[in-house]
Amino acid sequence: MNNSDYFKYFKSNPVIWAIAIFSLIFFLYSSARHALFESNAFELGIYDQVAYLIGQGQTPFSSFLEIHHMGNHAAWVMYPVGLLYKIYPDVHWLLLVQAISLALGALPTWSLARQAGLNNSISGAIALVYLFYPLVFNVNLFDFHPEVIALPALIAAILAARLNKTRWFCAAIVLVLSCKAVLSLTVAAMGLWLLFFEKKRNCGLIALFLGAGWFLIATQAVIPYFNQGRQHAGVARYGYLGSSVLEIALNSILKPNLILGRLFSLDTLEYLALLVLPIIWWLSPKHLTPLISAVPMLAMNILSDIPAQRDLIHQYSLPILPFLLVAVISSLAARNQQNVKAERIFEKLPIPNFSLSRAIVFWSLISFVALAKYGYFWTIYLDSIDTWQATKAAISLVSTKGNVLTTSHVAPHLTHRPVVKLTQAHTPPANLTEFDFVLLNLRYPGWMSDREFVNNLITQLQNSPQFQLKYQRDDIYLFTKSHSS
Repeated sequence: MNNSDYFKYFKSNPVIWAIAIFSLIFFLYSSARHALFESNAFELGIYDQVAYLIGQGQTPFSSFLEIHHMGNHAAWVMYPVGLLYKIYPDVHWLLLVQAISLALGALPTWSLARQAGLNNSISGAIALVYLFYPLVFNVNLFDFHPEVIALPALIAAILAARLNKTRWFCAAIVLVLSCKAVLSLTVAAMGLWLLFFEKKRNCGLIALFLGAGWFLIATQAVIPYFNQGRQHAGVARYGYLGSSVLEIALNSILKPNLILGRLFSLDTLEYLALLVLPIIWWLSPKHLTPLISAVPMLAMNILSDIPAQRDLIHQYSLPILPFLLVAVISSLAARNQQNVKAERIFEKLPIPNFSLSRAIVFWSLISFVALAKYGYFWTIYLDSIDTWQATKAAISLVSTKGNVLTTSHVAPHLTHRPVVKLTQAHTPPANLTEFDFVLLNLRYPGWMSDREFVNNLITQLQNSPQFQLKYQRDDIYLFTKSHSS
Protein backbone atom coordinates (compact mmCIF):
# COMPACT_ATOMS: atom_id res chain seq x y z
CA MET A 1 0.00 0.00 0.00
CA ASN A 2 1.59 3.29 -1.13
CA ASN A 3 1.20 6.69 0.52
CA SER A 4 -1.74 7.61 -1.71
CA ASP A 5 -3.56 4.41 -0.76
CA TYR A 6 -2.95 5.07 2.94
CA PHE A 7 -4.37 8.58 2.58
CA LYS A 8 -7.49 7.31 0.81
CA TYR A 9 -7.92 4.57 3.41
CA PHE A 10 -7.74 6.93 6.38
CA LYS A 11 -9.87 9.53 4.62
CA SER A 12 -12.65 6.98 4.10
CA ASN A 13 -12.39 5.38 7.56
CA PRO A 14 -15.25 6.61 9.79
CA VAL A 15 -13.13 5.98 12.89
CA ILE A 16 -10.64 8.61 11.74
CA TRP A 17 -13.45 11.11 11.31
CA ALA A 18 -14.83 10.19 14.73
CA ILE A 19 -11.41 10.80 16.29
CA ALA A 20 -11.16 14.21 14.62
CA ILE A 21 -14.66 15.19 15.72
CA PHE A 22 -14.21 14.01 19.31
CA SER A 23 -10.80 15.69 19.53
CA LEU A 24 -12.46 18.96 18.61
CA ILE A 25 -15.36 18.40 21.02
CA PHE A 26 -13.04 17.48 23.89
CA PHE A 27 -10.84 20.50 23.24
CA LEU A 28 -13.76 22.92 23.04
CA TYR A 29 -15.32 21.59 26.24
CA SER A 30 -12.12 21.73 28.28
CA SER A 31 -11.31 25.18 26.89
CA ALA A 32 -14.79 26.42 27.82
CA ARG A 33 -14.36 25.11 31.35
CA HIS A 34 -11.02 26.88 31.63
CA ALA A 35 -12.52 30.11 30.27
CA LEU A 36 -15.22 29.93 32.96
CA PHE A 37 -12.51 29.86 35.67
CA GLU A 38 -13.43 26.31 36.65
CA SER A 39 -10.01 24.74 36.05
CA ASN A 40 -7.81 24.31 39.10
CA ALA A 41 -4.26 24.82 40.26
CA PHE A 42 -4.28 21.09 41.02
CA GLU A 43 -3.68 19.83 38.34
CA LEU A 44 -3.87 22.16 35.34
CA GLY A 45 -1.96 24.92 37.08
CA ILE A 46 0.79 22.52 38.13
CA TYR A 47 1.40 21.14 34.66
CA ASP A 48 0.97 24.46 32.87
CA GLN A 49 3.66 26.00 35.05
CA VAL A 50 5.95 23.00 34.52
CA ALA A 51 5.45 23.07 30.74
CA TYR A 52 6.02 26.83 30.66
CA LEU A 53 9.28 26.59 32.61
CA ILE A 54 10.51 23.75 30.39
CA GLY A 55 9.66 25.82 27.32
CA GLN A 56 11.64 28.72 28.80
CA GLY A 57 14.63 26.49 29.48
CA GLN A 58 14.21 26.89 33.24
CA THR A 59 14.11 24.29 36.00
CA PRO A 60 10.59 22.80 36.16
CA PHE A 61 10.06 23.50 39.84
CA SER A 62 6.41 23.54 40.89
CA SER A 63 5.71 26.40 43.28
CA PHE A 64 2.39 24.74 44.16
CA LEU A 65 4.01 21.49 45.28
CA GLU A 66 7.34 23.11 46.20
CA ILE A 67 9.27 20.31 44.52
CA HIS A 68 10.95 19.60 41.20
CA HIS A 69 8.53 18.17 38.64
CA MET A 70 10.32 14.80 38.59
CA GLY A 71 9.77 14.50 42.34
CA ASN A 72 6.03 14.37 41.77
CA HIS A 73 5.22 11.43 39.47
CA ALA A 74 8.48 11.15 37.52
CA ALA A 75 6.42 12.03 34.44
CA TRP A 76 9.26 12.87 32.08
CA VAL A 77 6.83 12.97 29.15
CA MET A 78 6.29 16.61 30.16
CA TYR A 79 9.70 17.50 28.76
CA PRO A 80 8.69 16.90 25.11
CA VAL A 81 5.24 18.36 25.85
CA GLY A 82 6.95 21.47 27.22
CA LEU A 83 8.68 21.99 23.87
CA LEU A 84 5.30 23.06 22.47
CA TYR A 85 5.56 26.10 24.74
CA LYS A 86 8.64 27.15 22.79
CA ILE A 87 6.34 27.73 19.82
CA TYR A 88 3.94 29.79 21.91
CA PRO A 89 3.39 29.52 25.67
CA ASP A 90 -0.29 28.80 26.18
CA VAL A 91 -2.19 26.45 28.48
CA HIS A 92 -4.35 25.37 25.55
CA TRP A 93 -1.45 23.22 24.34
CA LEU A 94 -2.09 20.93 27.29
CA LEU A 95 -5.82 20.87 26.64
CA LEU A 96 -5.17 20.07 22.97
CA VAL A 97 -2.69 17.30 23.75
CA GLN A 98 -5.18 15.83 26.20
CA ALA A 99 -8.11 16.03 23.77
CA ILE A 100 -6.20 14.39 20.93
CA SER A 101 -4.71 11.71 23.19
CA LEU A 102 -8.08 10.73 24.61
CA ALA A 103 -9.77 10.62 21.21
CA LEU A 104 -6.85 8.81 19.59
CA GLY A 105 -7.43 5.72 21.71
CA ALA A 106 -10.37 4.86 19.45
CA LEU A 107 -8.02 3.91 16.59
CA PRO A 108 -6.08 1.07 18.29
CA THR A 109 -9.36 -0.01 19.91
CA TRP A 110 -10.93 -0.38 16.47
CA SER A 111 -7.80 -2.13 15.18
CA LEU A 112 -7.88 -4.60 18.08
CA ALA A 113 -11.49 -5.44 17.28
CA ARG A 114 -10.66 -6.00 13.60
CA GLN A 115 -7.62 -8.07 14.53
CA ALA A 116 -9.86 -10.24 16.71
CA GLY A 117 -12.06 -11.02 13.71
CA LEU A 118 -15.00 -8.72 14.41
CA ASN A 119 -16.59 -7.19 11.34
CA ASN A 120 -16.21 -3.53 10.45
CA SER A 121 -19.61 -2.55 11.84
CA ILE A 122 -19.05 -4.07 15.28
CA SER A 123 -15.44 -2.85 15.36
CA GLY A 124 -16.67 0.67 14.69
CA ALA A 125 -19.21 0.26 17.48
CA ILE A 126 -16.44 -0.79 19.88
CA ALA A 127 -14.50 2.35 18.92
CA LEU A 128 -17.58 4.37 19.84
CA VAL A 129 -17.85 2.48 23.12
CA TYR A 130 -14.41 3.85 23.90
CA LEU A 131 -15.24 7.40 22.82
CA PHE A 132 -18.54 7.45 24.72
CA TYR A 133 -17.16 5.77 27.82
CA PRO A 134 -18.06 8.36 30.50
CA LEU A 135 -14.62 8.35 32.09
CA VAL A 136 -13.00 9.56 28.86
CA PHE A 137 -15.28 12.59 28.62
CA ASN A 138 -15.10 13.37 32.34
CA VAL A 139 -11.31 13.14 32.59
CA ASN A 140 -11.03 15.55 29.69
CA LEU A 141 -12.90 18.10 31.80
CA PHE A 142 -10.83 17.51 34.91
CA ASP A 143 -7.84 19.78 34.19
CA PHE A 144 -4.82 17.97 32.67
CA HIS A 145 -2.99 14.77 33.54
CA PRO A 146 -0.01 13.24 31.68
CA GLU A 147 -1.49 9.75 31.96
CA VAL A 148 -4.05 10.61 29.29
CA ILE A 149 -1.15 10.23 26.85
CA ALA A 150 -0.63 6.71 28.19
CA LEU A 151 -4.20 5.64 27.42
CA PRO A 152 -3.86 5.24 23.62
CA ALA A 153 -0.30 3.99 24.13
CA LEU A 154 -1.51 1.14 26.36
CA ILE A 155 -4.10 0.06 23.80
CA ALA A 156 -1.51 0.35 21.03
CA ALA A 157 0.89 -1.79 23.06
CA ILE A 158 -1.70 -4.56 23.32
CA LEU A 159 -2.28 -4.36 19.57
CA ALA A 160 1.45 -4.46 18.86
CA ALA A 161 1.86 -7.51 21.08
CA ARG A 162 -0.94 -9.37 19.30
CA LEU A 163 0.59 -8.47 15.94
CA ASN A 164 4.06 -9.52 17.16
CA LYS A 165 5.43 -6.04 16.46
CA THR A 166 8.06 -6.01 19.21
CA ARG A 167 9.65 -2.67 18.35
CA TRP A 168 6.30 -0.90 18.27
CA PHE A 169 5.42 -2.62 21.53
CA CYS A 170 8.61 -1.34 23.18
CA ALA A 171 7.99 2.19 21.93
CA ALA A 172 4.44 2.16 23.29
CA ILE A 173 5.57 0.80 26.67
CA VAL A 174 8.28 3.43 27.04
CA LEU A 175 5.70 6.12 26.30
CA VAL A 176 3.38 4.68 28.96
CA LEU A 177 6.16 4.60 31.55
CA SER A 178 7.05 8.21 30.78
CA CYS A 179 3.60 9.41 31.83
CA LYS A 180 3.48 8.41 35.49
CA ALA A 181 5.60 6.20 37.72
CA VAL A 182 2.68 4.18 39.05
CA LEU A 183 1.77 3.05 35.52
CA SER A 184 4.80 0.79 35.73
CA LEU A 185 2.69 -1.56 37.87
CA THR A 186 0.08 -1.75 35.11
CA VAL A 187 2.83 -2.47 32.57
CA ALA A 188 4.31 -5.21 34.76
CA ALA A 189 0.90 -6.82 35.28
CA MET A 190 0.27 -6.62 31.55
CA GLY A 191 3.53 -8.47 31.09
CA LEU A 192 2.22 -11.35 33.22
CA TRP A 193 -1.01 -11.46 31.22
CA LEU A 194 0.81 -11.44 27.89
CA LEU A 195 3.28 -14.06 29.05
CA PHE A 196 0.93 -16.61 30.58
CA PHE A 197 -2.42 -16.04 28.88
CA GLU A 198 -1.66 -14.51 25.49
CA LYS A 199 1.49 -16.63 25.02
CA LYS A 200 3.42 -13.56 23.87
CA ARG A 201 6.74 -14.47 25.45
CA ASN A 202 8.92 -11.63 24.17
CA CYS A 203 6.44 -8.83 24.77
CA GLY A 204 5.41 -10.30 28.10
CA LEU A 205 8.95 -10.44 29.42
CA ILE A 206 9.75 -6.96 28.12
CA ALA A 207 6.70 -5.47 29.83
CA LEU A 208 7.32 -7.38 33.06
CA PHE A 209 10.95 -6.33 33.43
CA LEU A 210 10.53 -2.76 32.17
CA GLY A 211 7.51 -2.22 34.40
CA ALA A 212 9.04 -3.72 37.54
CA GLY A 213 12.40 -2.10 36.87
CA TRP A 214 11.05 1.40 36.32
CA PHE A 215 8.79 1.10 39.36
CA LEU A 216 11.79 0.42 41.60
CA ILE A 217 13.95 3.09 39.96
CA ALA A 218 11.22 5.74 40.00
CA THR A 219 9.90 5.15 43.52
CA GLN A 220 13.18 4.38 45.25
CA ALA A 221 15.58 6.67 43.39
CA VAL A 222 14.12 9.28 41.02
CA ILE A 223 11.23 10.59 43.12
CA PRO A 224 13.15 10.66 46.45
CA TYR A 225 16.10 12.37 44.72
CA PHE A 226 13.94 15.20 43.39
CA ASN A 227 11.68 15.28 46.46
CA GLN A 228 14.31 15.97 49.12
CA GLY A 229 14.61 12.30 50.03
CA ARG A 230 10.91 11.86 50.70
CA GLN A 231 8.46 9.34 49.29
CA HIS A 232 5.73 10.55 46.95
CA ALA A 233 2.95 12.40 48.77
CA GLY A 234 0.42 9.86 47.47
CA VAL A 235 1.81 7.30 49.90
CA ALA A 236 -0.19 9.06 52.62
CA ARG A 237 -3.39 7.78 51.00
CA TYR A 238 -2.45 4.33 52.26
CA GLY A 239 -1.17 5.42 55.65
CA TYR A 240 -2.98 2.60 57.43
CA LEU A 241 -0.77 0.16 55.48
CA GLY A 242 2.58 1.85 56.02
CA SER A 243 4.70 4.93 55.47
CA SER A 244 6.62 3.86 52.35
CA VAL A 245 5.92 2.11 49.06
CA LEU A 246 7.71 -1.07 50.09
CA GLU A 247 6.10 -1.14 53.54
CA ILE A 248 2.64 -0.74 51.99
CA ALA A 249 3.34 -3.58 49.54
CA LEU A 250 4.58 -5.90 52.29
CA ASN A 251 1.72 -5.18 54.68
CA SER A 252 -0.82 -5.75 51.91
CA ILE A 253 0.53 -9.30 51.59
CA LEU A 254 1.51 -10.12 55.17
CA LYS A 255 -1.45 -8.48 56.90
CA PRO A 256 -4.50 -9.22 54.73
CA ASN A 257 -6.82 -8.29 57.59
CA LEU A 258 -5.94 -4.64 56.91
CA ILE A 259 -7.36 -4.71 53.40
CA LEU A 260 -10.16 -7.29 53.40
CA GLY A 261 -12.68 -4.82 54.80
CA ARG A 262 -11.99 -2.44 51.94
CA LEU A 263 -12.01 -5.09 49.24
CA PHE A 264 -15.37 -6.49 50.30
CA SER A 265 -17.48 -3.39 50.86
CA LEU A 266 -20.44 -1.61 49.32
CA ASP A 267 -18.10 1.21 48.29
CA THR A 268 -16.02 -1.24 46.26
CA LEU A 269 -19.10 -2.85 44.76
CA GLU A 270 -20.40 0.55 43.66
CA TYR A 271 -17.04 1.41 42.11
CA LEU A 272 -16.87 -1.85 40.16
CA ALA A 273 -20.45 -1.36 39.00
CA LEU A 274 -19.58 2.09 37.65
CA LEU A 275 -16.63 0.67 35.72
CA VAL A 276 -18.50 -2.16 34.02
CA LEU A 277 -21.93 -0.58 33.53
CA PRO A 278 -21.13 0.97 30.10
CA ILE A 279 -19.98 -2.42 28.74
CA ILE A 280 -21.76 -4.91 30.99
CA TRP A 281 -23.85 -6.60 28.28
CA TRP A 282 -20.81 -7.46 26.17
CA LEU A 283 -18.64 -9.04 28.87
CA SER A 284 -18.33 -12.79 29.34
CA PRO A 285 -16.91 -14.33 32.56
CA LYS A 286 -14.88 -16.69 30.38
CA HIS A 287 -12.91 -13.84 28.83
CA LEU A 288 -11.88 -11.65 31.73
CA THR A 289 -8.19 -12.58 31.79
CA PRO A 290 -7.15 -9.19 30.31
CA LEU A 291 -8.28 -7.65 33.61
CA ILE A 292 -5.23 -9.23 35.26
CA SER A 293 -3.40 -6.19 33.89
CA ALA A 294 -5.84 -3.89 35.68
CA VAL A 295 -5.41 -5.51 39.11
CA PRO A 296 -2.70 -3.12 40.42
CA MET A 297 -4.69 0.00 39.60
CA LEU A 298 -7.94 -1.53 40.81
CA ALA A 299 -6.29 -2.46 44.09
CA MET A 300 -4.76 0.99 44.53
CA ASN A 301 -8.07 2.71 43.89
CA ILE A 302 -10.05 0.41 46.16
CA LEU A 303 -7.56 0.61 49.03
CA SER A 304 -7.05 4.37 48.87
CA ASP A 305 -8.42 6.71 51.52
CA ILE A 306 -9.37 9.12 48.73
CA PRO A 307 -12.92 8.54 47.37
CA ALA A 308 -11.99 10.36 44.14
CA GLN A 309 -10.02 7.27 43.11
CA ARG A 310 -13.28 5.33 42.92
CA ASP A 311 -15.37 7.31 40.48
CA LEU A 312 -15.64 8.00 36.76
CA ILE A 313 -14.72 11.66 37.10
CA HIS A 314 -11.04 11.61 37.94
CA GLN A 315 -8.09 10.10 36.10
CA TYR A 316 -7.30 7.22 38.42
CA SER A 317 -9.27 4.57 36.52
CA LEU A 318 -7.89 5.39 33.08
CA PRO A 319 -5.35 2.50 33.04
CA ILE A 320 -8.20 0.04 33.66
CA LEU A 321 -10.18 1.02 30.56
CA PRO A 322 -7.94 -0.60 27.89
CA PHE A 323 -8.28 -4.00 29.51
CA LEU A 324 -12.04 -3.70 29.93
CA LEU A 325 -12.22 -3.03 26.20
CA VAL A 326 -9.99 -6.00 25.39
CA ALA A 327 -12.24 -8.19 27.54
CA VAL A 328 -15.27 -6.94 25.59
CA ILE A 329 -13.56 -7.59 22.26
CA SER A 330 -12.51 -11.08 23.34
CA SER A 331 -16.03 -11.87 24.56
CA LEU A 332 -17.67 -10.71 21.34
CA ALA A 333 -15.13 -12.46 19.16
CA ALA A 334 -15.58 -15.73 21.05
CA ARG A 335 -19.36 -15.60 20.74
CA ASN A 336 -19.00 -15.03 17.01
CA GLN A 337 -22.00 -12.70 16.93
CA GLN A 338 -21.11 -10.66 13.89
CA ASN A 339 -24.33 -11.65 12.15
CA VAL A 340 -26.45 -12.43 15.18
CA LYS A 341 -29.14 -10.15 16.58
CA ALA A 342 -28.59 -8.34 19.82
CA GLU A 343 -29.56 -9.70 23.20
CA ARG A 344 -33.23 -10.12 24.02
CA ILE A 345 -33.33 -6.95 26.06
CA PHE A 346 -32.70 -4.99 22.86
CA GLU A 347 -34.96 -7.13 20.63
CA LYS A 348 -37.93 -5.91 22.65
CA LEU A 349 -37.25 -2.29 21.81
CA PRO A 350 -39.51 -0.78 19.09
CA ILE A 351 -36.56 -0.26 16.75
CA PRO A 352 -36.44 -2.20 13.48
CA ASN A 353 -33.31 -4.17 12.56
CA PHE A 354 -31.67 -3.54 15.92
CA SER A 355 -28.35 -5.20 15.12
CA LEU A 356 -25.62 -5.97 17.63
CA SER A 357 -23.54 -2.99 16.53
CA ARG A 358 -26.50 -0.66 17.01
CA ALA A 359 -27.25 -2.21 20.39
CA ILE A 360 -23.65 -1.63 21.47
CA VAL A 361 -23.77 2.03 20.45
CA PHE A 362 -27.24 2.48 21.93
CA TRP A 363 -26.16 1.21 25.35
CA SER A 364 -23.01 3.34 25.21
CA LEU A 365 -25.15 6.42 24.61
CA ILE A 366 -27.41 5.53 27.54
CA SER A 367 -24.36 5.11 29.79
CA PHE A 368 -22.90 8.38 28.56
CA VAL A 369 -26.11 10.29 29.22
CA ALA A 370 -26.32 8.78 32.71
CA LEU A 371 -22.71 9.12 33.84
CA ALA A 372 -20.96 11.83 31.81
CA LYS A 373 -20.70 15.23 33.50
CA TYR A 374 -21.72 17.46 30.58
CA GLY A 375 -24.43 18.87 32.85
CA TYR A 376 -21.79 20.69 34.86
CA PHE A 377 -21.82 23.38 32.18
CA TRP A 378 -25.26 24.59 33.19
CA THR A 379 -24.91 23.84 36.90
CA ILE A 380 -21.73 24.04 39.00
CA TYR A 381 -19.61 25.60 36.23
CA LEU A 382 -21.88 28.64 36.37
CA ASP A 383 -21.76 29.08 40.14
CA SER A 384 -19.25 31.92 39.98
CA ILE A 385 -20.36 33.48 36.70
CA ASP A 386 -21.31 36.68 38.52
CA THR A 387 -17.62 37.41 39.17
CA TRP A 388 -16.39 36.31 35.72
CA GLN A 389 -15.94 39.77 34.20
CA ALA A 390 -14.27 41.21 37.29
CA THR A 391 -11.90 38.25 37.53
CA LYS A 392 -10.95 38.57 33.88
CA ALA A 393 -10.32 42.29 34.29
CA ALA A 394 -8.16 41.76 37.38
CA ILE A 395 -6.06 39.11 35.64
CA SER A 396 -5.37 41.51 32.77
CA LEU A 397 -3.80 43.90 35.28
CA VAL A 398 -1.20 41.34 36.37
CA SER A 399 1.21 42.75 33.84
CA THR A 400 4.56 41.24 34.82
CA LYS A 401 6.01 37.83 35.66
CA GLY A 402 6.16 38.74 39.34
CA ASN A 403 5.18 36.38 42.14
CA VAL A 404 1.44 35.82 42.62
CA LEU A 405 -0.78 34.70 45.49
CA THR A 406 -4.29 33.79 44.37
CA THR A 407 -7.15 31.28 44.47
CA SER A 408 -7.19 27.78 43.03
CA HIS A 409 -9.50 28.67 40.13
CA VAL A 410 -7.57 31.78 39.12
CA ALA A 411 -4.12 30.22 39.45
CA PRO A 412 -4.15 28.30 36.10
CA HIS A 413 -4.53 31.66 34.35
CA LEU A 414 -1.39 33.06 35.99
CA THR A 415 1.04 30.14 35.96
CA HIS A 416 3.49 31.48 33.39
CA ARG A 417 5.92 32.60 36.07
CA PRO A 418 8.30 30.87 38.49
CA VAL A 419 6.21 31.54 41.60
CA VAL A 420 2.45 31.36 42.02
CA LYS A 421 0.91 30.08 45.23
CA LEU A 422 -2.56 29.44 46.61
CA THR A 423 -4.55 31.07 49.37
CA GLN A 424 -4.85 28.22 51.87
CA ALA A 425 -6.60 28.83 55.16
CA HIS A 426 -4.68 26.15 57.06
CA THR A 427 -1.28 27.40 55.81
CA PRO A 428 -1.41 31.20 55.49
CA PRO A 429 1.55 32.86 53.77
CA ALA A 430 4.39 33.52 56.19
CA ASN A 431 5.56 36.60 54.31
CA LEU A 432 3.20 38.49 52.02
CA THR A 433 6.00 40.69 50.74
CA GLU A 434 7.35 37.79 48.65
CA PHE A 435 4.40 38.40 46.33
CA ASP A 436 4.12 41.15 43.75
CA PHE A 437 0.42 40.50 43.17
CA VAL A 438 -2.33 39.19 45.45
CA LEU A 439 -5.59 38.42 43.64
CA LEU A 440 -8.50 37.37 45.86
CA ASN A 441 -12.14 36.40 45.44
CA LEU A 442 -14.05 37.10 48.64
CA ARG A 443 -17.33 35.78 47.26
CA TYR A 444 -15.84 32.47 46.08
CA PRO A 445 -12.63 31.90 48.07
CA GLY A 446 -11.79 28.66 46.28
CA TRP A 447 -10.41 25.28 47.25
CA MET A 448 -8.70 25.07 50.67
CA SER A 449 -9.79 28.60 51.53
CA ASP A 450 -12.79 30.30 53.14
CA ARG A 451 -14.34 33.75 53.39
CA GLU A 452 -13.08 34.43 56.89
CA PHE A 453 -9.50 33.75 55.84
CA VAL A 454 -9.80 35.86 52.68
CA ASN A 455 -11.48 38.71 54.56
CA ASN A 456 -8.66 38.75 57.12
CA LEU A 457 -6.13 38.69 54.31
CA ILE A 458 -7.82 41.67 52.62
CA THR A 459 -7.77 43.61 55.89
CA GLN A 460 -4.11 42.78 56.39
CA LEU A 461 -3.22 43.95 52.88
CA GLN A 462 -5.28 47.14 53.18
CA ASN A 463 -3.43 48.03 56.38
CA SER A 464 -0.03 47.27 54.91
CA PRO A 465 1.96 50.21 53.49
CA GLN A 466 3.75 47.74 51.23
CA PHE A 467 0.63 46.99 49.18
CA GLN A 468 -1.92 49.06 47.35
CA LEU A 469 -5.38 48.11 46.13
CA LYS A 470 -5.25 48.28 42.35
CA TYR A 471 -8.64 46.80 41.47
CA GLN A 472 -11.89 46.03 43.29
CA ARG A 473 -15.19 44.91 41.81
CA ASP A 474 -17.78 42.22 42.63
CA ASP A 475 -15.73 41.03 45.63
CA ILE A 476 -12.64 40.62 43.43
CA TYR A 477 -9.57 42.31 44.95
CA LEU A 478 -6.20 42.81 43.30
CA PHE A 479 -3.38 44.14 45.45
CA THR A 480 0.02 45.04 44.05
CA LYS A 481 3.24 45.62 45.87
CA SER A 482 3.99 49.31 46.27
CA HIS A 483 6.88 50.67 44.22
CA SER A 484 8.53 51.97 47.37
CA SER A 485 8.60 48.53 49.02
